[in-house]
This record gives sequence, C-alpha cells and structure tokens, in this order.
Amino acid sequence: MATTDGNLHRRTVLAAGLIALPGLAPAIAKSGTGAPPRTVNLKETSDMKMIFGTKQVGDVEVFYREVGPADAPVLLLLHGFPTAGHMFRDLMPALAGRYRVIAPDLPGFGNTVAPGRASFDYSFDTMAEVIEGFVDAMGLHRYALYIFDYGAPTGLRLAMRHPERVSAIITQNGNAYVEGLSAEWESWQTYWREPSAQHREACRAALTDDAIRFQYQHGAPAGLVSPDGYTLDIGYMHRPERYEIQLDLILSYRTNVALYPDFQAYFRKHQPPLLAVWGRNDPFFIPAGAEAFRRDLPQAEIHLIDAGHFALETSHAEIAERMTDFLGRQSL
Repeated sequence: MATTDGNLHRRTVLAAGLIALPGLAPAIAKSGTGAPPRTVNLKETSDMKMIFGTKQVGDVEVFYREVGPADAPVLLLLHGFPTAGHMFRDLMPALAGRYRVIAPDLPGFGNTVAPGRASFDYSFDTMAEVIEGFVDAMGLHRYALYIFDYGAPTGLRLAMRHPERVSAIITQNGNAYVEGLSAEWESWQTYWREPSAQHREACRAALTDDAIRFQYQHGAPAGLVSPDGYTLDIGYMHRPERYEIQLDLILSYRTNVALYPDFQAYFRKHQPPLLAVWGRNDPFFIPAGAEAFRRDLPQAEIHLIDAGHFALETSHAEIAERMTDFLGRQSL
C-alpha cells in the first residue's frame, strides 16, 4: 500500500530514534530491502535495567542499586556525605554496557536500615566493616573502587584489608592527604581536638538545609545543578536521629585523617591503578589533594574538571568517559 510523504517521514524518524537506543531497538526492516528483522537481545535489554535490593549484614539491612551484566568486571561505588547511592543515578547507566556497577547506601544514609545510636556505633570503622560484609554477601572477589567524600576512607579501609580484591581506584573528590583539606574544615577539626558539647553543636551548621544546598551548588556551572539530589538529601537528613548520627560521624572523621599515612603506605606498597577526576571548585577537598596522589602513585592519572564537590551532578558524562578510557587499560 502506498504511503504519504508525511507518514513515511514519521516512520523514518521513529525507526532512527529507536535504533539509536542500544539493546532496545525493535525488529525493524529497512523499507524495500527485504532484510530480515533485527532480533532483540533480551539479555542485553535485561542487563540495562537498574535493579534494587538489600543484603543483611549483621543488624544492618544494606540497600543497594545495581546495573550491568552479572559476569562483567565489577565497579563498587561508595557515596559520600550527606547523600546516598542515588548520587550515581546518571553515572551507572553510562557504565552499564561494560561493567557490573553496584552502589550501596552506607549505614546512616539513604535507604540502608541500621539500628539506632543506642545499639550501633556510627563510626567509619563500623561503616567499613558493614560494607566489607556487604561485599562478601554479594560474592564480590574483585572490583574497582569509586570513592567520593565519606566513601574514600570507607573504601580505602577495605583496600588495606583486602588489597588483592581491588583492581583499580577512581577517586572523585575522595581525599587521602592533609593537603586536600581546605579551611572549611576548621570547625570540625576544633571538635576533633576538643569534643565538647559546645564544639559538637557548632558542627550542626554543616547539616542544615542551606549547607546541603551549598555543597551541591558551590563551584558548579550556573544553572546545571538539578534540585532533585539535594532535595532528597535534605529529606533524608530530617529523619529521626539523623542529625545526631551525622554529628557522631563528624567526630569519627578524625580517625580518617589519622589513617592517612596508612592509606599512603598502602598506595606505595600495592601501587593500585588510580584515576583522580576531581571537581576543581570543591570548597572542601581542594585540588592539592588530587595532585598529592602522585607522590605515592607516580602513574596516577589526575584530571581537574570544571565542577564543584558533587561533580557528578554536572559532569557525569565527562567522568564516565574518563573512567571508560582508564578502566579499559586496566586488568580488571
């Protein structure tokens, strides 16, 4: 049957658009060629779906999101403060074609369910123990680590305990050197030196709605930060006990700085391939922290990008491209 030019144009545009979606194109034959229809790869389609689940680790029910082929090299993404695994919502699909990408929520964050403060120690040592248990529960024997903010001291504890498991490290504003700490840390450092009620209260300013918005927006290109991420994090912060849990973790952060020499010794001894993709406008972890990795890892690849602390909010495509290039040259 003949078709009008308008109908033909619409069909051509529709077909081109569907074919452009990898793994999702329907069976479309080229008009008039007699070519057989394209068969949909159902496994490929299934691998591109984000799935959500939980793993029980002691008293903690760890929530996680995952995408990518089950038999692909594993990327373990560890988020920071005050967010959760949702910070990787744009990055994960961009990597899913080549990797199995897994992002758990840390205890005290997101949708992970942990006991109250009366019966659970909210510290970085405990967070690392829980994530180690999560890794074991997921059956992960080798993985590349993506570490950001709080995810850095958590992930580096895992790396020191099981260096044979870590195939590579991607640090996005995930610090391991005192040079990376800006002047914004002064009130926290005062609390570390003298953990009084007065100094604890002073740290509460970092937990306000305005402070969370500041973390997302400062140093980011104007108009590119969606309100979705910080609005969700603000909602998380208003749940019962969350302010006190976060103040406990602020005090515990001093243990991370104390471990910097140990993290650095791990780098020197095991020489993990490392990529630093760092938002250069981060007000908390400054570029000197990224450059410092080369002191212990001479082959480290350092890229400072035009972004703030939450660089994925505005630069996930660039970061995914850097990661794909870097990881493609490693033995994962």
